[in-house]
Amino acid sequence: MRFAFTPVRASLQSPLGTMTLAAHRDALVGVWFDGQRHQPDSEHWPSSSTEPVLRAAAHQLQQYFARERIVFDLPLDWSSGTAFQQQVWRQLLGIAAGGTLSYSTLAQQLGHAMAARAVAGAIARNPLCVVLPCHRVLGARGALTGYAGGVERKAALLQLEASYMQNAKLHYSSR
Repeated sequence: MRFAFTPVRASLQSPLGTMTLAAHRDALVGVWFDGQRHQPDSEHWPSSSTEPVLRAAAHQLQQYFARERIVFDLPLDWSSGTAFQQQVWRQLLGIAAGGTLSYSTLAQQLGHAMAARAVAGAIARNPLCVVLPCHRVLGARGALTGYAGGVERKAALLQLEASYMQNAKLHYSSR
């Protein structure tokens, strides 16, 4: 992934490993687990501990991993992707927390029923992992496949969300 601009970056220690966050012009442009496939080389990007978008993203991700937040409220910029990739990434926002979808179902929803592999390729290049929940997209018959951050992380994220949803149901039913 290449950007037509130079983002600023920050690191976040998460329970699933170090993450790199990137922002440009008041919008989040990247969230990657360090070492994941398709992660751009961010060494030359300036580091910032004061950039408001990066601070907000770090805070919301910390809340997510602490099971205090399931939906993100951040300004996002995914303009680094192709028109098709952006269409796929936008569709990821429609997958409810605690839910999953197959690559082929997502392709059908996009009106490209025979493009499951193209959808998988776009998802693999998602620049905003966790925030755009590509971990909620599964292979045929629910197989945990194709997560750029590693299948172990995909399983952990799905388990975290399932426990969040279970706790939310318990909390709601105890009222």
